[in-house]
Amino acid sequence: MQGLGAQIFILVIFILIMYFLLIRPQKKKEKQINDMRNSIQVGDEIVTIGGICGKVVKTKEDSIVIQVGADKVKFEMKRWSVSSVEKKGSSRPEKAEKEETETKKPSPKRLRKSEKKAEEPAEEKAEKAENHEEIKEDAPNVVEAPAETVETGDAENADSEEK
Repeated sequence: MQGLGAQIFILVIFILIMYFLLIRPQKKKEKQINDMRNSIQVGDEIVTIGGICGKVVKTKEDSIVIQVGADKVKFEMKRWSVSSVEKKGSSRPEKAEKEETETKKPSPKRLRKSEKKAEEPAEEKAEKAENHEEIKEDAPNVVEAPAETVETGDAENADSEEK
């Protein structure tokens, strides 16, 4: 009987070890993932289990609508297909976000060039002017033609018709 009791004791210890090493951590991880999927809000950027990255536009009880790509294609998918949440959306309304992005738009190239020129010190401007004058002195004299339009094909056709 002592041999049978020892075997049952070892079996119970083995089951407890399996529970604490395998089953409990798996349930804990599953609970975290379910909490993450249930806490998805509009504006969150997510990655699906298929690798699709998108922004949540609308949430429903068991599904979400995400917006993907430059064309802003929207499609609906189940919550269980979300692999991870990359960036949490802000609680601000979308209008405030649009206003913020409008103020941060980059200026056109022409404007940026003029701003850079305005920032250059006077010494650099003088140095560039001197270099430009030296280049003009070294270059042969070039006479620019007036900016008139010359009709080559039509004038020849008109002359041949007169003959």
